[in-house]
Amino acid sequence: MLAKIYERNPSESALRRVVEVLERDGIIIYPTDSVYAFGCSIRSPRALERLRRLRGKANGEFAVVFESLAQVSEYCRVDNAVFRILKRNLPGPFTFVLAASSRVPDKALARRQTIGVRIPSNAVARSIVAALGAPLLTASVREDDEQEYLIDPELLHERYGRDVALVIDGGMGDTTPTTVVDLTGDEPEVIREGKGVLQ
Repeated sequence: MLAKIYERNPSESALRRVVEVLERDGIIIYPTDSVYAFGCSIRSPRALERLRRLRGKANGEFAVVFESLAQVSEYCRVDNAVFRILKRNLPGPFTFVLAASSRVPDKALARRQTIGVRIPSNAVARSIVAALGAPLLTASVREDDEQEYLIDPELLHERYGRDVALVIDGGMGDTTPTTVVDLTGDEPEVIREGKGVLQ
């Protein structure tokens, strides 16, 4: 199924449909402030296993999309220095690697103790998390796809429509991935240069 949701004023009824899909262990493709991404509820172990198979990530490596910094602090260890960096750069096209708290399900961590944290500047992504009342486990649509399949929701639906419950059309996407920054050491370490410029 392909559903149009506008970033400027996401429809509540459309968001309710997305939440219903996620609560029934469904996987969605949704827009972010970088590339389109797969997502499922952090509370759904069944969806996580299906997402792992679909995305070919046997060992985890999923990022987690949050609505706000307050929600991040529920699932991660955030000291004052880390909080200041997050506050300066989020929402935005970053994935920050943080130490996970015990609230993150073991299945999502896959023996790691860190998670990648995202708060996209795209309002659709944040509205989904707010409506669901829980973070989304997420992985970018495959980087080895042809460029059109990374940015065009109709082509994403054509390619992945049988594998996911819902593709959200939030307009044309971007091909530049997030900037990945590790905040678990003494100093921030940029692991991958991407769309975000660290402040």
